[in-house]
Amino acid sequence: MKADGSFLLDTSVIIAIFGGDDSVSKNIMQANGILVPSIAIGELYYGAYKSGKVMKNINQVEEFAIGNSILYCDVNTANEYGFIKNHLRKKGAMIPDNDIWISAIAKQHNLIIATRDQHFANMCDLIDLEIW
Repeated sequence: MKADGSFLLDTSVIIAIFGGDDSVSKNIMQANGILVPSIAIGELYYGAYKSGKVMKNINQVEEFAIGNSILYCDVNTANEYGFIKNHLRKKGAMIPDNDIWISAIAKQHNLIIATRDQHFANMCDLIDLEIW
């Protein structure tokens, strides 16, 4: 099933938003919808905690999370995760587990992944994606 033009933002794109990247802002303005996986929020919190400006960065993550629609994992996401991870194993193309979870949410909800991470291309036969 072809995605409907709504995007699921990968952590790499959210970091670009935090950095004020105008090209990402333009892509967001053209999208039918923007959603954020809870996994990306977790990765952002991790980045905040390991940074030199913990509270400032935690506040930025929290403001971003409050202002966006977050998608969470459920049993259907877990099923998609297992399918995708096995598919990648068969191809010999493993990627970070968090990115498999993000892909599982995208597949489950028929969303296009917006990313800057090239390894998502290993799943282009299963999910729609755009490099932003």
